[in-house]
Amino acid sequence: MSDSGTSIPEKYLDLFQEPALGHTSWLNDKGQIVTFPLWVDYDGEHVIATSPVGSKKGHSFRERPAVAVSIVSTKDPWHWLSVSGRVVEIVPDTDLAYIDKLSQRYTGAPYQRRTPREIFRISIDRLSHSW
Repeated sequence: MSDSGTSIPEKYLDLFQEPALGHTSWLNDKGQIVTFPLWVDYDGEHVIATSPVGSKKGHSFRERPAVAVSIVSTKDPWHWLSVSGRVVEIVPDTDLAYIDKLSQRYTGAPYQRRTPREIFRISIDRLSHSW
């Protein structure tokens, strides 16, 4: 099913409470589609991802902000969500507070690599989901 709305239906918010990986896709500087599994979150308006400062992802998001994210339940492979949008904001992860929050969800512990990170807020232009 596809929606033209820009918010995630309540029925799919549980995906962001599970330790379900988001598969995030974008175009690299050669125009090739790149997909990486990333920890993802949702703030009620944006899908959120994070990466080390200076990463190839960060460079690509600045040059070509179009991005797609899919997330599949760890409990039910037919409970899924796919989002297409644009990176609309990039901010520092001050004191690594955000990555620590995600790490608690995904691993049960604070994030181990204590290097500077940045947060990517992705607007939702289109979404598809399971029935």
